[in-house]
Amino acid sequence: MATAPSVSYSMTVRLEVPVGGSAVSQITTVVESSGGHVTALDVTASGHERLRIDVTVAATSTDHANEIVRKLGRIDGVTLGKVSDRTFLMHLGGKIEMSSKHPIRNRDDLSMVYTPGVARVCTQIAENPEDARRLTIKRNSVAVVTDGSAVLGLGNIGPQAALPVMEGKAALFKRFAGIDAWPLCLDTQDTDAIVEIVKAIAPGFAGINLEDISAPRCFEIEARLREALDIPVFHDDQHGTAIVVLAALHNALRVVGKSIGDVRVVMSGAGAAGTAILKLLIAAGVKHSVVCDINGVVHADRDDLPAAGTALRWIADNTNPDGVTGTLKDAVAGADVFIGVSAPNVLTAEDVATMADGAIVFALANPDPEIDPAVARQTAAVVATGRSDFPNQINNVLVFPGVFRGLLDAQSHTVTDGMMLAAARALADVVGEEELNPNYIIPSVFNEKVSGAVAGAVREAARAAGA
Repeated sequence: MATAPSVSYSMTVRLEVPVGGSAVSQITTVVESSGGHVTALDVTASGHERLRIDVTVAATSTDHANEIVRKLGRIDGVTLGKVSDRTFLMHLGGKIEMSSKHPIRNRDDLSMVYTPGVARVCTQIAENPEDARRLTIKRNSVAVVTDGSAVLGLGNIGPQAALPVMEGKAALFKRFAGIDAWPLCLDTQDTDAIVEIVKAIAPGFAGINLEDISAPRCFEIEARLREALDIPVFHDDQHGTAIVVLAALHNALRVVGKSIGDVRVVMSGAGAAGTAILKLLIAAGVKHSVVCDINGVVHADRDDLPAAGTALRWIADNTNPDGVTGTLKDAVAGADVFIGVSAPNVLTAEDVATMADGAIVFALANPDPEIDPAVARQTAAVVATGRSDFPNQINNVLVFPGVFRGLLDAQSHTVTDGMMLAAARALADVVGEEELNPNYIIPSVFNEKVSGAVAGAVREAARAAGA
């Protein structure tokens, strides 16, 4: 699939060029003919003979950006100066910081913020532990916990390499829900150790967001922490994805005029996200579902299925009521909905053409989806991806800030399917009837209604459930 230039691979290149001649006009020509985009061109210094120009270029990859820089340096009369990777600059020194809510201007301030005055507050909490929510940051704090074992599409890169993602997550919590989130990257991938560490740090937080922990360990870690803690535990890779997918499916079905209880859903991918999506879809009313993994259709009689108690065995026992066997291609024929959370290019145009009329295709593998969205659109009625450069982006940031805002506001001790179903419905309803169309089934992450709508729905569901 052809990739368009992206701000993710954006460089600012400092060039010195002669005032006369064709060097200036060649700059844009070289970038565009190389497949890049010039997004800014600024003259930062000028003399009688030379100009200093900062050119900002969007490319498709790091190698592509470097190739463009080399070509700019070869323009006759051009001197290549500093090259700045804008993405790396944004991460320089980290993306988040701690700041005090109260100025410490004098000895009186110090005595109240810290010793001796703080001892009175400590004593109050020791006598009434619930006051920690009222008198500390606990009321508005979430721990973003990872072991670095399944980071984005990069795999098991470890806790230090995972930190930029966790910082980003914390920044999004603050930006979209006003929540103070703290990245905690654990230097262990032992399930028992992770559970014990999170239990030990939990008193300082009102919620735990598990992030980028590989399957199947993520299932056990989440289940054990939910059992042990009195604060909500939410694995965003599972449940955040599931909520957004369900919201998008609600609206896609509105577009094509079908009911969630009548459609046949085929899913590619039986990992953490796939399992969570499947469970939430079933809770929402899906009755006909088939799941495929790397070995083909999951069914109860498959020889390679693991023992009872595993996610894959659960899928085999709770899906595929018609006993479909074979490959993904076999399963997709006649299906109403395809949801991919697996690998690039596992679906073809011919496969989509065999689906039912009004087909819905969610190809969510990122950055390269299960099928090129432009190809899928040739026969599918509605297409969504995980990418930001196509319509209908399935993006977890639509959900996790609002979900936690609602949980924290309700002082919830847990998170339930009912709360997640409420979040999905609220997110879907942000798209009004007059806005709904095949290219707009899910709102923008910058839609100002999103976080509040999701938070309100979760808060009410939590209170109704007595959580």
